[in-house]
Amino acid sequence: MKTISFAIPCYNSAEYMDKCIESILACGGAQGTDDIEIIIVDDGSVKDNTAEKADEWQARHPGVIKAVHQENGGHGQAVNTGLANATGLYFKVVDSDDWLDRRAMEDVMAYVRSQMGRQAPTDLVIANYVYEKVHENTRTVMHYRNVFPEGREFGWADVGHFNPSQYLLMHSVIYRTELLRSMGLQLPKHTFYVDNIFVYVPLPHVKTIYYLDVDMYRYFIGREDQSVNESVMMSRIDQQLRVTRIMIDAVQLPSGVAEKRLERYMENYLSMMMCICSIFLRMINTDEAEDEREAIWAYLKQHNPDVYRHVRRSVLNMGTNIPTKAGRAIGITGYHVAQKIFKFN
Repeated sequence: MKTISFAIPCYNSAEYMDKCIESILACGGAQGTDDIEIIIVDDGSVKDNTAEKADEWQARHPGVIKAVHQENGGHGQAVNTGLANATGLYFKVVDSDDWLDRRAMEDVMAYVRSQMGRQAPTDLVIANYVYEKVHENTRTVMHYRNVFPEGREFGWADVGHFNPSQYLLMHSVIYRTELLRSMGLQLPKHTFYVDNIFVYVPLPHVKTIYYLDVDMYRYFIGREDQSVNESVMMSRIDQQLRVTRIMIDAVQLPSGVAEKRLERYMENYLSMMMCICSIFLRMINTDEAEDEREAIWAYLKQHNPDVYRHVRRSVLNMGTNIPTKAGRAIGITGYHVAQKIFKFN
Protein backbone atom coordinates (compact mmCIF):
# COMPACT_ATOMS: atom_id res chain seq x y z
CA MET A 1 0.00 0.00 0.00
CA LYS A 2 1.17 3.52 -0.81
CA THR A 3 1.01 6.14 1.92
CA ILE A 4 -0.97 8.62 -0.17
CA SER A 5 -2.54 8.83 -3.62
CA PHE A 6 -2.68 12.23 -5.31
CA ALA A 7 -5.31 12.48 -8.06
CA ILE A 8 -4.85 15.20 -10.69
CA PRO A 9 -7.90 15.76 -12.91
CA CYS A 10 -6.59 17.10 -16.23
CA TYR A 11 -8.65 18.55 -19.05
CA ASN A 12 -6.62 20.39 -21.70
CA SER A 13 -4.08 21.12 -18.95
CA ALA A 14 -0.81 20.85 -20.91
CA GLU A 15 0.08 24.47 -20.26
CA TYR A 16 0.30 24.15 -16.46
CA MET A 17 0.11 20.47 -15.39
CA ASP A 18 3.92 20.07 -15.22
CA LYS A 19 4.23 22.53 -12.33
CA CYS A 20 1.53 20.69 -10.43
CA ILE A 21 3.12 17.25 -10.95
CA GLU A 22 6.62 18.52 -10.09
CA SER A 23 5.33 20.02 -6.84
CA ILE A 24 3.84 16.67 -5.80
CA LEU A 25 6.99 14.74 -6.69
CA ALA A 26 8.90 17.10 -4.39
CA CYS A 27 6.63 16.03 -1.50
CA GLY A 28 8.58 12.81 -1.08
CA GLY A 29 11.42 14.72 0.55
CA ALA A 30 14.46 12.80 1.80
CA GLN A 31 12.45 9.56 1.91
CA GLY A 32 11.83 9.73 -1.83
CA THR A 33 8.66 8.95 -3.75
CA ASP A 34 8.36 5.19 -3.30
CA ASP A 35 5.33 5.55 -1.02
CA ILE A 36 3.67 8.29 -3.11
CA GLU A 37 1.25 7.66 -5.96
CA ILE A 38 0.26 10.28 -8.54
CA ILE A 39 -2.76 9.46 -10.68
CA ILE A 40 -3.04 11.76 -13.69
CA VAL A 41 -6.60 11.49 -15.00
CA ASP A 42 -6.81 12.71 -18.57
CA ASP A 43 -10.49 13.64 -18.88
CA GLY A 44 -10.83 13.28 -22.65
CA SER A 45 -8.51 16.18 -23.51
CA VAL A 46 -8.58 17.03 -27.23
CA LYS A 47 -7.31 20.60 -27.61
CA ASP A 48 -3.69 20.01 -26.56
CA ASN A 49 -1.21 17.25 -25.73
CA THR A 50 -2.39 16.59 -22.16
CA ALA A 51 -2.78 12.86 -22.91
CA GLU A 52 0.74 12.55 -24.34
CA LYS A 53 2.21 14.48 -21.40
CA ALA A 54 0.47 12.17 -18.94
CA ASP A 55 1.97 9.11 -20.65
CA GLU A 56 5.42 10.73 -20.71
CA TRP A 57 5.24 11.40 -16.96
CA GLN A 58 4.24 7.78 -16.35
CA ALA A 59 7.17 6.52 -18.45
CA ARG A 60 9.60 8.72 -16.51
CA HIS A 61 8.31 7.63 -13.09
CA PRO A 62 7.01 4.06 -13.32
CA GLY A 63 5.52 2.81 -10.09
CA VAL A 64 4.93 6.38 -8.90
CA ILE A 65 2.93 8.06 -11.66
CA LYS A 66 -0.05 6.40 -13.33
CA ALA A 67 -1.73 7.90 -16.41
CA VAL A 68 -5.43 7.06 -16.76
CA HIS A 69 -7.39 8.11 -19.84
CA GLN A 70 -11.18 8.39 -19.93
CA GLU A 71 -13.93 9.86 -22.07
CA ASN A 72 -14.79 13.35 -20.97
CA GLY A 73 -16.88 13.13 -17.82
CA GLY A 74 -16.03 16.37 -16.06
CA HIS A 75 -14.15 17.13 -12.87
CA GLY A 76 -16.34 14.90 -10.70
CA GLN A 77 -15.88 11.84 -12.88
CA ALA A 78 -12.11 12.46 -12.96
CA VAL A 79 -12.10 12.46 -9.14
CA ASN A 80 -14.17 9.24 -9.17
CA THR A 81 -11.62 7.65 -11.51
CA GLY A 82 -8.74 8.80 -9.33
CA LEU A 83 -10.39 7.29 -6.26
CA ALA A 84 -11.12 4.01 -8.09
CA ASN A 85 -7.43 3.70 -9.04
CA ALA A 86 -5.97 4.81 -5.70
CA THR A 87 -3.85 2.39 -3.67
CA GLY A 88 -2.80 4.84 -0.95
CA LEU A 89 -3.92 4.92 2.67
CA TYR A 90 -4.89 8.56 2.04
CA PHE A 91 -6.41 10.34 -0.95
CA LYS A 92 -5.75 13.93 -2.01
CA VAL A 93 -7.13 15.79 -5.05
CA VAL A 94 -4.89 18.45 -6.59
CA ASP A 95 -6.29 20.43 -9.51
CA SER A 96 -3.92 20.64 -12.46
CA ASP A 97 -3.49 24.43 -12.30
CA ASP A 98 -2.70 24.39 -8.56
CA TRP A 99 0.34 23.15 -6.68
CA LEU A 100 1.56 21.96 -3.27
CA ASP A 101 4.11 23.72 -1.09
CA ARG A 102 7.21 21.56 -0.57
CA ARG A 103 8.05 22.82 2.92
CA ALA A 104 4.50 22.44 4.21
CA MET A 105 4.23 18.97 2.70
CA GLU A 106 7.25 17.81 4.72
CA ASP A 107 5.09 18.11 7.85
CA VAL A 108 2.00 16.67 6.17
CA MET A 109 3.91 13.68 4.80
CA ALA A 110 5.56 13.03 8.16
CA TYR A 111 2.12 12.75 9.75
CA VAL A 112 0.44 10.57 7.12
CA ARG A 113 3.50 8.31 7.08
CA SER A 114 3.16 7.93 10.85
CA GLN A 115 -0.34 6.49 10.29
CA MET A 116 0.88 3.55 8.23
CA GLY A 117 0.38 0.35 10.18
CA ARG A 118 -1.94 1.90 12.76
CA GLN A 119 -5.06 -0.10 13.49
CA ALA A 120 -7.21 3.05 13.27
CA PRO A 121 -5.49 5.73 11.16
CA THR A 122 -6.81 9.30 11.34
CA ASP A 123 -9.85 9.75 9.09
CA LEU A 124 -9.26 13.35 7.99
CA VAL A 125 -6.05 15.38 7.80
CA ILE A 126 -6.46 19.15 7.37
CA ALA A 127 -3.98 21.89 6.47
CA ASN A 128 -4.19 25.50 5.23
CA TYR A 129 -4.60 26.64 1.65
CA VAL A 130 -3.55 29.87 -0.06
CA TYR A 131 -5.42 31.91 -2.66
CA GLU A 132 -2.73 32.79 -5.22
CA LYS A 133 -4.13 35.75 -7.18
CA VAL A 134 -1.32 35.80 -9.69
CA HIS A 135 -2.48 38.77 -11.81
CA GLU A 136 -2.89 40.89 -8.66
CA ASN A 137 0.39 39.55 -7.21
CA THR A 138 -1.39 38.90 -3.90
CA ARG A 139 -1.96 35.86 -1.72
CA THR A 140 -4.41 35.16 1.08
CA VAL A 141 -3.84 32.36 3.58
CA MET A 142 -6.94 30.48 4.77
CA HIS A 143 -6.05 28.87 8.11
CA TYR A 144 -7.95 27.08 10.89
CA ARG A 145 -5.75 27.70 13.92
CA ASN A 146 -8.65 29.28 15.84
CA VAL A 147 -10.90 26.29 15.02
CA PHE A 148 -8.85 23.12 15.51
CA PRO A 149 -6.44 21.91 18.21
CA GLU A 150 -2.87 21.39 17.02
CA GLY A 151 -0.43 18.60 17.66
CA ARG A 152 -2.97 15.89 18.50
CA GLU A 153 -5.73 13.82 17.02
CA PHE A 154 -9.21 15.07 17.94
CA GLY A 155 -12.93 14.67 17.22
CA TRP A 156 -15.81 17.00 16.37
CA ALA A 157 -16.51 17.71 20.05
CA ASP A 158 -13.10 19.46 20.23
CA VAL A 159 -13.75 21.79 17.28
CA GLY A 160 -14.10 25.52 17.90
CA HIS A 161 -16.03 28.23 16.07
CA PHE A 162 -15.59 28.72 12.31
CA ASN A 163 -15.39 32.34 11.17
CA PRO A 164 -17.48 33.40 8.13
CA SER A 165 -14.56 32.89 5.74
CA GLN A 166 -13.45 29.54 7.15
CA TYR A 167 -14.85 26.59 5.27
CA LEU A 168 -13.21 23.26 4.61
CA LEU A 169 -12.59 23.09 0.87
CA MET A 170 -11.17 20.32 -1.28
CA HIS A 171 -7.87 22.19 -1.12
CA SER A 172 -7.51 21.78 2.64
CA VAL A 173 -8.60 18.15 3.17
CA ILE A 174 -6.92 14.76 2.89
CA TYR A 175 -9.36 11.89 3.48
CA ARG A 176 -8.55 8.31 4.39
CA THR A 177 -9.17 6.47 1.13
CA GLU A 178 -11.18 3.62 2.58
CA LEU A 179 -13.51 6.05 4.35
CA LEU A 180 -14.51 7.51 0.98
CA ARG A 181 -14.91 4.07 -0.58
CA SER A 182 -16.86 2.52 2.27
CA MET A 183 -19.44 5.31 2.20
CA GLY A 184 -19.76 4.91 -1.59
CA LEU A 185 -18.82 8.48 -2.52
CA GLN A 186 -19.58 9.19 -6.18
CA LEU A 187 -19.54 12.64 -7.73
CA PRO A 188 -21.90 13.49 -10.62
CA LYS A 189 -20.59 13.61 -14.19
CA HIS A 190 -20.40 16.76 -16.30
CA THR A 191 -20.98 19.04 -13.32
CA PHE A 192 -18.87 21.86 -11.95
CA TYR A 193 -18.62 22.74 -8.23
CA VAL A 194 -18.65 19.07 -7.15
CA ASP A 195 -15.76 19.83 -4.79
CA ASN A 196 -18.47 20.99 -2.38
CA ILE A 197 -19.98 17.48 -2.40
CA PHE A 198 -16.54 15.91 -1.99
CA VAL A 199 -15.73 17.84 1.16
CA TYR A 200 -19.24 18.04 2.69
CA VAL A 201 -20.91 14.64 2.30
CA PRO A 202 -18.18 12.48 3.96
CA LEU A 203 -17.99 14.62 7.12
CA PRO A 204 -20.52 12.63 9.23
CA HIS A 205 -18.38 9.51 8.60
CA VAL A 206 -15.27 11.21 10.04
CA LYS A 207 -14.51 10.31 13.66
CA THR A 208 -10.88 11.45 13.99
CA ILE A 209 -9.13 14.55 12.65
CA TYR A 210 -5.61 15.99 12.67
CA TYR A 211 -4.79 19.62 11.81
CA LEU A 212 -1.44 21.01 10.68
CA ASP A 213 -1.05 24.79 10.65
CA VAL A 214 1.02 24.82 7.45
CA ASP A 215 0.21 26.40 4.08
CA MET A 216 -0.07 23.19 2.07
CA TYR A 217 -2.18 23.95 -1.00
CA ARG A 218 -1.68 26.82 -3.45
CA TYR A 219 -4.95 27.65 -5.20
CA PHE A 220 -4.44 29.62 -8.40
CA ILE A 221 -7.04 32.27 -9.19
CA GLY A 222 -6.99 34.54 -12.20
CA ARG A 223 -7.84 32.69 -15.43
CA GLU A 224 -10.86 34.08 -17.25
CA ASP A 225 -12.27 30.60 -17.92
CA GLN A 226 -12.04 29.41 -14.31
CA SER A 227 -15.23 27.96 -12.84
CA VAL A 228 -15.08 30.48 -9.97
CA ASN A 229 -14.95 33.47 -12.30
CA GLU A 230 -18.10 35.54 -11.61
CA SER A 231 -19.43 35.56 -15.17
CA VAL A 232 -18.68 31.85 -15.55
CA MET A 233 -20.55 31.10 -12.33
CA MET A 234 -23.61 32.92 -13.64
CA SER A 235 -23.50 30.94 -16.89
CA ARG A 236 -23.28 27.68 -14.92
CA ILE A 237 -25.84 28.49 -12.24
CA ASP A 238 -27.79 25.35 -13.17
CA GLN A 239 -24.86 23.25 -12.00
CA GLN A 240 -24.52 25.21 -8.75
CA LEU A 241 -28.20 24.52 -8.13
CA ARG A 242 -27.76 20.83 -8.93
CA VAL A 243 -24.86 20.47 -6.50
CA THR A 244 -26.80 22.28 -3.78
CA ARG A 245 -29.78 19.94 -4.20
CA ILE A 246 -27.47 16.91 -4.00
CA MET A 247 -26.01 18.25 -0.75
CA ILE A 248 -29.49 18.85 0.70
CA ASP A 249 -30.45 15.26 -0.11
CA ALA A 250 -27.16 13.59 0.88
CA VAL A 251 -27.09 14.47 4.58
CA GLN A 252 -30.29 14.86 6.60
CA LEU A 253 -29.69 17.46 9.29
CA PRO A 254 -29.80 17.09 12.21
CA SER A 255 -30.67 13.37 12.35
CA GLY A 256 -27.81 12.30 10.09
CA VAL A 257 -25.13 13.95 12.23
CA ALA A 258 -24.19 12.74 15.70
CA GLU A 259 -22.09 15.69 16.88
CA LYS A 260 -23.73 19.06 17.57
CA ARG A 261 -20.70 21.10 16.45
CA LEU A 262 -20.50 19.24 13.16
CA GLU A 263 -24.24 19.74 12.66
CA ARG A 264 -23.82 23.49 13.17
CA TYR A 265 -20.87 23.62 10.75
CA MET A 266 -22.73 21.66 8.05
CA GLU A 267 -25.78 23.85 8.45
CA ASN A 268 -23.59 26.94 8.00
CA TYR A 269 -21.98 25.39 4.91
CA LEU A 270 -25.40 24.72 3.43
CA SER A 271 -26.37 28.28 4.27
CA MET A 272 -23.35 29.50 2.30
CA MET A 273 -24.36 27.35 -0.68
CA MET A 274 -27.89 28.75 -0.58
CA CYS A 275 -26.46 32.26 -0.41
CA ILE A 276 -24.32 31.65 -3.51
CA CYS A 277 -27.33 30.34 -5.42
CA SER A 278 -29.43 33.33 -4.37
CA ILE A 279 -26.86 36.02 -5.10
CA PHE A 280 -25.92 34.77 -8.57
CA LEU A 281 -29.54 34.27 -9.57
CA ARG A 282 -30.20 37.85 -8.48
CA MET A 283 -27.20 39.02 -10.52
CA ILE A 284 -28.69 37.31 -13.60
CA ASN A 285 -31.82 39.38 -12.91
CA THR A 286 -34.41 37.69 -15.13
CA ASP A 287 -37.88 36.35 -14.35
CA GLU A 288 -36.58 32.83 -14.96
CA ALA A 289 -33.71 33.38 -12.50
CA GLU A 290 -36.14 34.67 -9.89
CA ASP A 291 -38.26 31.54 -10.37
CA GLU A 292 -35.15 29.40 -9.88
CA ARG A 293 -34.27 31.28 -6.68
CA GLU A 294 -37.72 30.63 -5.27
CA ALA A 295 -37.53 26.99 -6.41
CA ILE A 296 -34.25 26.19 -4.62
CA TRP A 297 -35.61 27.62 -1.38
CA ALA A 298 -38.83 25.65 -1.82
CA TYR A 299 -36.73 22.51 -2.38
CA LEU A 300 -34.88 23.03 0.91
CA LYS A 301 -38.14 23.72 2.75
CA GLN A 302 -39.76 20.58 1.36
CA HIS A 303 -36.79 18.27 2.05
CA ASN A 304 -35.70 19.67 5.40
CA PRO A 305 -38.08 22.24 6.95
CA ASP A 306 -36.06 22.53 10.20
CA VAL A 307 -32.88 23.46 8.38
CA TYR A 308 -34.86 25.76 6.08
CA ARG A 309 -36.05 27.82 9.05
CA HIS A 310 -32.53 28.25 10.44
CA VAL A 311 -30.84 28.91 7.10
CA ARG A 312 -33.50 31.26 5.75
CA ARG A 313 -33.31 33.39 8.91
CA SER A 314 -29.52 33.60 8.94
CA VAL A 315 -28.04 37.07 8.52
CA LEU A 316 -26.30 35.87 5.37
CA ASN A 317 -29.48 34.81 3.62
CA MET A 318 -31.74 37.51 4.98
CA GLY A 319 -29.37 40.05 3.45
CA THR A 320 -29.15 38.35 0.04
CA ASN A 321 -32.87 37.63 -0.33
CA ILE A 322 -34.47 40.98 0.52
CA PRO A 323 -37.54 41.49 -1.73
CA THR A 324 -37.83 44.28 -4.33
CA LYS A 325 -35.26 45.80 -6.69
CA ALA A 326 -33.73 47.80 -3.85
CA GLY A 327 -33.34 44.59 -1.84
CA ARG A 328 -31.62 42.94 -4.78
CA ALA A 329 -29.16 45.84 -5.03
CA ILE A 330 -28.44 45.69 -1.30
CA GLY A 331 -27.79 41.95 -1.46
CA ILE A 332 -25.38 42.21 -4.40
CA THR A 333 -23.53 45.13 -2.80
CA GLY A 334 -23.21 43.15 0.42
CA TYR A 335 -21.77 40.21 -1.50
CA HIS A 336 -19.09 42.37 -3.15
CA VAL A 337 -18.18 43.99 0.18
CA ALA A 338 -17.77 40.50 1.69
CA GLN A 339 -15.57 39.57 -1.26
CA LYS A 340 -13.17 42.38 -0.41
CA ILE A 341 -13.20 41.75 3.35
CA PHE A 342 -12.74 37.96 3.25
CA LYS A 343 -10.60 37.87 0.09
CA PHE A 344 -12.41 34.96 -1.58
CA ASN A 345 -12.58 34.58 -5.34
